[in-house]
Formats: sequence, C-alpha cells, structure tokens
Amino acid sequence: MVAQLSVGVVVFYLLLIVAITYLGAARLALPWVAELLVTALILYLGRYLSTRYRLDAHTFTASRLFGSRRIPIEEIRHIAPANLRDLAPVSFIGSWGWRGRMWSPQVGSFDTVHTISDGLLVTAGDRVPVFISPKDPTAFRTELSRRVRSYHPDLDIESAPG
Repeated sequence: MVAQLSVGVVVFYLLLIVAITYLGAARLALPWVAELLVTALILYLGRYLSTRYRLDAHTFTASRLFGSRRIPIEEIRHIAPANLRDLAPVSFIGSWGWRGRMWSPQVGSFDTVHTISDGLLVTAGDRVPVFISPKDPTAFRTELSRRVRSYHPDLDIESAPG
C-alpha cells in the first residue's frame, strides 16, 4: 500500500529544485553548492515518493528509499490514530532527518515513515513506536488490527495503552 501523498509537498520540492537550479545557473551562488542542494532535494523527494507500507502473513513493513522499519505482527500491541502536529508540537525537524526519529511529550521517542501529518502510531513490544501515514488509515488500521488479533484474540488493540 502506498502512503498518502501531498501535492503541495511535491510542488514545493520541485519549486525549490527549480529555484536553486536557476540561481546556480545565474551564478548567484557557487555552482557546486547549488548542485549539492539540488541533489539533496531530489534525494529527499525520492524518499518521500517511495514511502510504502506492506503487510504479509507475519510482518508489517514501513519502507522508503534507503530505509525501512519491519515489525513482527505478533509484537504489535497498539494501533492508534495520530497526528504528527499533536505528537511533536515543537518542530518537524526530526521528520527531515534521515532516520526520522522524533520525540513527543505523550509517547517519548518514536520513528516516522510518513508523508503527511495524519496517520497511525503503531506500538510493538519494547520497540520505539512508528508513525505512518497510509492512504486509507481507517482501512489499514482495521486490517492490521485483524492480523494482530489472529495472534492475540483477547488483545484490545484500540484501547490498549501506548
């Protein structure tokens, strides 16, 4: 399943790439600095566009270019709707980082493999929770919850503490 994408984010990346390329070509900046910035932006845009979520019989995988997070389904204990703005009200700097590790006053450290701010927070055992943004969060949560219950029929995945 692909992640939900924001047209505004993609357009913003492309505008930045065009602006920096133009400034580099106009020699308003050192050419190699412009090339380095454009390369970094293209890499981050590629990571954004490649964000995917996959469920198989035994694992949940959140992946993107040069990074992924695999969680055995039997270890998942909580799946909650979440908003990145509510989880990490201080800044979005962590989501720009390569690893995507952020901190929240509510849950402590958590990883992000997301594309938009609305999504799900998946908690598994002693692992750091992961924030994801599937295209249809309700359907994805229902399916993931169903698979978790196949391992733990008595687990109340919706109201379990994170």
